[in-house]
Amino acid sequence: MALTGVLRAGFVQIRVLDMEEALTHYIDYVGLDEVERAADGRVYLKGYDEFDRHSIILREADSPGMDAMGFKVASDADLDRFKALIREFGLEVDHVVAGEQPGVGRRIGFTIPTGHRIELYAEITLSENGPALENPYVGRDVPRGMNVLAFDHCLLYGPGISEATRLFTEVLNFGLPEKIETPDGAMAVWLTSSNKSHEVAFVEHKTPGKFHHAGFLLQSYHEVGHAADVMTRFNISRDIGPTRHGITRGHTIYFFDPSGNRNEVYQGGYSYYPDHPTRVWTPDHLGRGIFYYERELNDRFLNVVT
Repeated sequence: MALTGVLRAGFVQIRVLDMEEALTHYIDYVGLDEVERAADGRVYLKGYDEFDRHSIILREADSPGMDAMGFKVASDADLDRFKALIREFGLEVDHVVAGEQPGVGRRIGFTIPTGHRIELYAEITLSENGPALENPYVGRDVPRGMNVLAFDHCLLYGPGISEATRLFTEVLNFGLPEKIETPDGAMAVWLTSSNKSHEVAFVEHKTPGKFHHAGFLLQSYHEVGHAADVMTRFNISRDIGPTRHGITRGHTIYFFDPSGNRNEVYQGGYSYYPDHPTRVWTPDHLGRGIFYYERELNDRFLNVVT
């Protein structure tokens, strides 16, 4: 494989107001698997089609939002290489010792211009109940809830997305598959370290460190409809959907966990390669870009963040 450096979005740590309510939501309704309830109160979850031991970390707190987003790199040597490059870019880099997250090796962390904490790590234990490797079946034995496959991406709000984009593209070697451009510069960007349409996206916003949503991957378009059925059956607060994005072309539903954090279930989208040019949207077509069928935005989607 040609992938080097940053391989993929690996985890997100989300703050929740009530852990038991959150676990009912993410395990019973979204369909994640519980991995571990740690002594420090954090709970580790994963999608059934993920090889790594966890991808979602829940931490009970006084306010909702995101603590950190982590990306897996190809080797331990990449951590030292990126540490030097990130410091040269002008950001402070700290170290998190191996084992601070169970099963995860040493990590480096830094706060990007948008106010979000990003972490990089090279080592994580494989899940004991990950996808089968020999003569595997397509899905899990007994589907649960929305039956999500995996954690897929995050959308983050904050100031300075032009500098954040420069960090991700020039230092971390991400691609820029798509952006929304205004006369004053980019108002939103979609970035990827793989051939997915995005691993992380940013929207320009006056308040730093805001969390718009965590996205979860579904296997097929049919599963999008099933997820909508689950939301209605269990009275889950839905933002919008089922619908489709013009940007990334994915089929989607947005909804909220009990703490007010937005989730997305997502399926489809195009494949990206490093030699592809960036697709550019202008503000006068923004409605169609975000919600392809409705062709207009709603205030809640734009302005409700945690």
